[in-house]
Amino acid sequence: MPQAAARAASDAHVLRMEREFKAPPERVFAAFTDPRLFAQWWGPEGMACPVCEIDLRVGGAWRTCMRGAQGEHWVSGVYREIAPPRRLAFTWAWEENGARGHETVVELEFLPAGRNTRLVLHHKGFETADSRDKHSHGWGSSFNCLEQHLQGE
Repeated sequence: MPQAAARAASDAHVLRMEREFKAPPERVFAAFTDPRLFAQWWGPEGMACPVCEIDLRVGGAWRTCMRGAQGEHWVSGVYREIAPPRRLAFTWAWEENGARGHETVVELEFLPAGRNTRLVLHHKGFETADSRDKHSHGWGSSFNCLEQHLQGE
């Protein structure tokens, strides 16, 4: 397979997003790792997070419920890397009927940008480009919620 074609095929399975937040890396990192803070903003706009369980250690599990007009959506995973306040990596799988679905990996970098944080997300291992695109919408909307949360603190 030619190099360009191989890259295009692999790009279909990776979501990369960047967003700058008006808060230092320590605050943005805490918003992802403190269950009390996480529950206040997690999920796309219009969703609530009634359950947030975080065992913040490498090998520790996390699990959340996002509740909205269309019902509940459960997602869980295991932490692979924790390097406060610069890097966080964890697995991700939706739960349906008590079983975990296809597992992907989320890697977050919290980069200083003056007084702000540039958050870089790599979410990889998607089975299809459609799944990647749906997650792009979800992450973008969730980042809107995070931005509002950080401004309100």
